[in-house]
Amino acid sequence: MKNPSILLIGLLVAVQACASAGRGPADTAVRPDAARVAELEDIYRARAEAGLRGANEADIRFMTHMIPHHAQALVMAGFAPANDASPPIRTLCARIINAQTDEIAIMSRWLSDRGLPLPDEPMLMPGMLTPEQLAELEAARGADFDRLFLVYMIQHHKGAVTMVRDLFATDGAAQDDFVFKLASDIHVDQATEIARMELMLEALAAPEPGG
Repeated sequence: MKNPSILLIGLLVAVQACASAGRGPADTAVRPDAARVAELEDIYRARAEAGLRGANEADIRFMTHMIPHHAQALVMAGFAPANDASPPIRTLCARIINAQTDEIAIMSRWLSDRGLPLPDEPMLMPGMLTPEQLAELEAARGADFDRLFLVYMIQHHKGAVTMVRDLFATDGAAQDDFVFKLASDIHVDQATEIARMELMLEALAAPEPGG
């Protein structure tokens, strides 16, 4: 993003140039008034700070809760290589890790920009695995891991979709374009992956040809 001071100075130069048109050669060196530039910069900063301070409580709660939700998905997907997951499951896990790592960084930055704390304690949000379920997944191997991963990640994704729907159902929430787009993207991505994982789970349950 361009420096706001440069943008403001450019605007003032253009305005003063128009105002001085026709004055003659002596007026060709146009400079913006320093006091006016400082005033506009103060207005710009005040509006930016007001936007940061004015974050909706539901938006803050969504970001704060979705970070640990995504973090558990990274743990689940991270089991795949050591647990003899099949190539399709490994590919799915890699996709989940890439997407949700980026989204954690985005949500963390959104909170930090507003001077808000990052979540530092485990939270059990909708769809998240209990410690017992997580241990069960970690212990599974091969085809058992594939099946259990799909069952639990479908559960996990459905929880994230519920969180987005709860956000959109809250009065005044997701009015910020950034929050709305992020939440919408999460909803679309996870709903799409749920459908894909359900098909993968059906394929695992189907009997082998000739069996």
